[in-house]
Amino acid sequence: MKSATQNQNLEQHFEAYSEWRTTLANAVTDLKSWLQQQELSDTQVDQQLDHVLSTLRDDKLYVAFVAEFSRGKSELINAIFFANFGQRILPSSAGRTTMCPTEVLYEAGSKASLRLLPIETRKSGTTITEFRGFPEEWQVLPLDTKSPDTMIQTLQHITEVKHVARDEAQTMGFHVAEDESDNGMRLADDGLVEIPKWRHAIINIPHPLLEQGLVILDTPGLNALGAEPELTLNMLPSAHAVLFILAADAGVTKSDIDVWHDHIGVHKGSSNKGRLVVLNKIDGLWDELRDWDEVNREIDRQIRETAKHLGIPEHNVFPVSAQKALLGKVKNEPKILERSRILALEEALGNEIIPAKREIVRDNISGDMDDIIKAMRLIVTQRLKNVYEHMDELGGLSGKNMDVIEHMMKKVKADKEVFEKSLQRFQATRSIFSQQTNVLYSHLNLKNLDTQIAHTKKDMETSMTTAGLKTCMDGFFKHAQKTMEEAAKQAQEIKAMMEGVYKKFQEEHGLGGVKPSGFSVTRYLREIKRLQDKHDQYMKGVSLVLTEQRVLTRKFFESSVAKVRAIYKMANRDADNWLKTIMSPMESQVREHQVQLRRRLESIKRIHQASDTLEERVSELEQIRDNIREQEHNLETRVVAVTRVIDFDKAG
Repeated sequence: MKSATQNQNLEQHFEAYSEWRTTLANAVTDLKSWLQQQELSDTQVDQQLDHVLSTLRDDKLYVAFVAEFSRGKSELINAIFFANFGQRILPSSAGRTTMCPTEVLYEAGSKASLRLLPIETRKSGTTITEFRGFPEEWQVLPLDTKSPDTMIQTLQHITEVKHVARDEAQTMGFHVAEDESDNGMRLADDGLVEIPKWRHAIINIPHPLLEQGLVILDTPGLNALGAEPELTLNMLPSAHAVLFILAADAGVTKSDIDVWHDHIGVHKGSSNKGRLVVLNKIDGLWDELRDWDEVNREIDRQIRETAKHLGIPEHNVFPVSAQKALLGKVKNEPKILERSRILALEEALGNEIIPAKREIVRDNISGDMDDIIKAMRLIVTQRLKNVYEHMDELGGLSGKNMDVIEHMMKKVKADKEVFEKSLQRFQATRSIFSQQTNVLYSHLNLKNLDTQIAHTKKDMETSMTTAGLKTCMDGFFKHAQKTMEEAAKQAQEIKAMMEGVYKKFQEEHGLGGVKPSGFSVTRYLREIKRLQDKHDQYMKGVSLVLTEQRVLTRKFFESSVAKVRAIYKMANRDADNWLKTIMSPMESQVREHQVQLRRRLESIKRIHQASDTLEERVSELEQIRDNIREQEHNLETRVVAVTRVIDFDKAG
């Protein structure tokens, strides 16, 4: 179908990114199997390479669409992504359509479906992220992708609402609007409060872009953003691109500005990367009686006004007509499509998110790859150095009598004994290392954090004032930061101790100059600080007179506290990996040194017993040397194959 190719710009960007991921995964897989064949890898290296491969395999790219009601957001999603179905897929009509946050994605191996999480789950205090692990809590409806009409009917469920008593609405965390100008849930004619029937929806359908890892997040207006803190504190900040949709016929309203400043716009000192503003419904300005240049001047004026109101560059504002774009694609009308200006937005979206995502992936895997490459080069260099030393040693025996050879054999045996004593000291260090790591884990311990969480909850529940609540929340963040800083100090002590061990081994046995890596908590502290700032901003917008204390407490625990716990969980996992890798380079060198000592002893023994001539042994070592040189060359070839792909977008 031709209309499906209208999305070519975006699809080309995604295909190029997908190809980059596949090429990189192939190069890493090739390196992994080659290292195993050459006996260069160990369990630690295999685990690091598996982590790199799983990062590349499970890669998702999140694009969030945010708008107040009636801005044409769902229509825009239909126009950009789903025109190939030949009609609207997401409910899109005047008024409120998307009532709950909706993710559109593809899960390989599972059937097309709509999963709905009932709104009542908000009473439990459990986050959406946690509910993903409880499939029985979701209502699942199959989607018939061969019949767009049936699919559209099923997807209407995301627009469903229900009427509940005011108390129940407030228990679920909703703020009830007292008048029309107030943000919040409205009272229906029956005197009850109208709320969404569902808390979260997941649409799982096959689609070229979704199959390549794209996830679309469709969010309702300001009311839902305020009521579901997990959305504003976790989902939106982690999206790779956020499209904020305004309507040309409405201009920039107060609630639009509130959404932008409170939930989307980044603060001073940060870039607006990945934040695109869409001025939708420009077809409302089209007028047969007006000159086309005049229409364009009016659109340009609105772009300037919008940029000024939001404090962003004009080139970040994209005027479009989502409705005409969808029509142009479905009917295959290039002129309508061109006038809709959708292609410029699609191009910008591709240019923004793909390089940004590639950078994130590269940052996630570069550390592991650098460590592995450094360690492998060190082992090969060590092997080569050992062979040259051994050849020099045998070269010195040429023409010498048996007494000298016997003396040499005693020397090698003595070297071996000294090395084995050093090894015993190394093993003793392991027990101190173990004690030090226990101290590090005590700072990052999730049980200790859970105790602090319980104390904070208790204090918040007994606090009677706004200031008291705020003090409890600030205290929690301070505790999380302080504990993380103590973990950093302990990690520094472990590193200093290991540096001493490494240095002694290098001095005594001439092992290659390798330094243990450090463990940084900067990114966790930065993320906790970001959460606190975002939370403070959220608190400013909360009307505490009208918001029940227990609702506010629950929101704090559902969002900020749950996220801090997730940060600590990640820090534990990263500390695990670091503690495994800090010993790894040293252990590899120790193994290589043991092999070399055995080889030296064996050579001299055989020459002493006249079972080998000196020339035969030297010739054998020359062969080993040539093999290691070839190994070195092959390693570099594979390293180049990986690093060239990783660094692809640095140049581009």
